[in-house]
Amino acid sequence: MQQAREHWGSRIGFIMAAAGSAIGLGSLWRFPYITGQNGGGAFVLLYLFFTFVIALPIFIGELVIGRQAQRSAVSAFSELSNHSQNWKLLGWLNVATTFLILSYYCVVSGWCVNYVLLSLTHFTAGRTPDQIGAVFDTLYVSGDINLFWSFAFILLNVGVVYGGIRKGIEHWSRILTPALLIMLIGLFIFSCTLDGFKQAVHFVFYPDFTKLTPSGILNALGMAFFTLSVGLGIILTYGSYMKHSEDIPKTGMIVSSMTILVSLMSALMIFPIIFTFGMEPQSGAGLVFKTLPVLFAKLPGTLVISTIFFILLLFMALTSSISLFEVLVANLIEIFTWSRTKAVLISSCAVFIFGIPSALSGAGSIFPNWKPMFGRDFFDTLDYLTGSWMLPIAALLTTIFIGWIMNRQATYEELQKGTTLRKLVTPWFFIMRWVAPVAMLLIILQEGGIIDINWIVNYCKFGCK
Repeated sequence: MQQAREHWGSRIGFIMAAAGSAIGLGSLWRFPYITGQNGGGAFVLLYLFFTFVIALPIFIGELVIGRQAQRSAVSAFSELSNHSQNWKLLGWLNVATTFLILSYYCVVSGWCVNYVLLSLTHFTAGRTPDQIGAVFDTLYVSGDINLFWSFAFILLNVGVVYGGIRKGIEHWSRILTPALLIMLIGLFIFSCTLDGFKQAVHFVFYPDFTKLTPSGILNALGMAFFTLSVGLGIILTYGSYMKHSEDIPKTGMIVSSMTILVSLMSALMIFPIIFTFGMEPQSGAGLVFKTLPVLFAKLPGTLVISTIFFILLLFMALTSSISLFEVLVANLIEIFTWSRTKAVLISSCAVFIFGIPSALSGAGSIFPNWKPMFGRDFFDTLDYLTGSWMLPIAALLTTIFIGWIMNRQATYEELQKGTTLRKLVTPWFFIMRWVAPVAMLLIILQEGGIIDINWIVNYCKFGCK
């Protein structure tokens, strides 16, 4: 017998939870340096276009799947495909991808906790820029410290997810998401006072298409998917807790707009600091933990600014990780009829245990021959496997499922419930059937190294003449 499903207590609660999931480390950490590497304004313009035209329709599609089935990924794909075992595997792919990402995401998030403590102890005082940057190198090779902070971060997640939807995720999302927005606005206002702010605004909003490469276009598309958390089963799971009276298209637009706003504010918070001190905007993935602390040390009130920044980073990590944990917990509850307590404890223990090799990757104290064999350490291998293959493939299959497998009439009816934007249904369905699958396929082929868009474009320009 199907158990009664818990639903969000309010629309604002769901929006805060969904926005918190989307507003993760990608918005504050990945978006600025990817923007810097791809020339700024032109990349941002394409990112905005792809978010609203392709990523948002998939976001809406996942909400439709979850609400129509009233089940999480594995059961939802099974029920809506007439119990096809093949499509049920897509649900398991969502679960597997989420589990693997969580195993190393908790390690990265543990670094955020560590840097909050470092900031409070004024760790930059008396250190040269090289010494400040070297702190992260020391942290990366310190397996014991990584394990400790990863465990502490998982405990934070257990405390939230254990409470369920209304008392746990919704309650804390209504606190954490506004709090991170307030901190972000505060840091943004401070960045507005820096000398490099005008240069940052020009860099972010002035589109210079001569700096944009064809692969940069695909990076913008991939960034749109990354920041909206599509392809992981998160939005599907959150959608399964929605009431049928809720307006799915409108909710999707609100969440995507909030995500874009945070990404742009993050860029306009970080780039003024970089330009003020003459740094390069394409500093790379080490921007947050190695470059920014050096710059914070040059600012007045460095202890306060640095601490607020890393608390903000921690809150962003937490609002995303609780949604990842909920995917695991919800599926375990449905598939094995476990209690929430049992599902939370088992999933958190499994994530911690499987995260041990990632936490110890820098130290090389486990799997010492992994890097010589695979060319990457265990941590980077999981990041590559999930980001370049598992997540894009899951997103591609999700678009095919929505566009070609689900009952078309039932999908239309579900999307139209509670919304006044019914004219958008037909173009939405066209995107899900034709545009989104092609876009996802290009990402998979490019990111997997199967095709080189830059080479193809150059060949068409010069080789075909």
